[in-house]
Amino acid sequence: MKLFVGLGNPGQKYAKNRHNIGFMALEQIASDHGFGPWKAKFRGQISEGRLGREKVLLLKPETFMNNSGQSLRAALDFYKLDSTDVIVFHDEIDLAPAKVRVKTGGGHAGHNGLRSIHAHISPNYDRVRLGVGHPGHKDKVPSYVLNDFAKADQNWLDDVLRGIGDGAAHLAEGDTAKFLNAVALRAAPARPSTGTKGPNAKIAPAAELTPPKEDDRTAMQKLMDKFR
Repeated sequence: MKLFVGLGNPGQKYAKNRHNIGFMALEQIASDHGFGPWKAKFRGQISEGRLGREKVLLLKPETFMNNSGQSLRAALDFYKLDSTDVIVFHDEIDLAPAKVRVKTGGGHAGHNGLRSIHAHISPNYDRVRLGVGHPGHKDKVPSYVLNDFAKADQNWLDDVLRGIGDGAAHLAEGDTAKFLNAVALRAAPARPSTGTKGPNAKIAPAAELTPPKEDDRTAMQKLMDKFR
């Protein structure tokens, strides 16, 4: 069994914040793969289903970001899972918007949700780092992540979330390369100039045939008459 954890803050006030992209990712997976209804448990919201051959529990902690580890610890203890069964989806300011990376272990880089998880279950878990960009100065980070995505972000955000839904089964089965490829096919489809087919690739129109000019037809006719 795998435990997918999305990080965010509860309530409509925060629902569209950059900090809540982890919640958004889990909601996309639940919708795309027919997971069960969300239920209150472990100081969060859970939904159960299957991804490929794996049974998967989706968890959205409602302890607020800074205490995410409390909810996750309760779920791990109940299902008798290990930290290595956990995959956390979270916003990443050190990645450009639409960039997605998978990481195992390591530090929390100042992310308060990850800091809490480190303290409650150890750093030995997988993370899906969802790039949201950086505001340019560290003092602006709190207000930046606690503000909604801009309208200009909606296209790439929708593409990334759909890609996560497409590749979720690969992630659950441990094939991160196929997962990332599924996201890339949505977020950065191949262009016609690359010669590779992709979701947005267009077939170039066939070249139009130009009829011969009058002088050319006359010359051809004289040549044909010469050999008759």
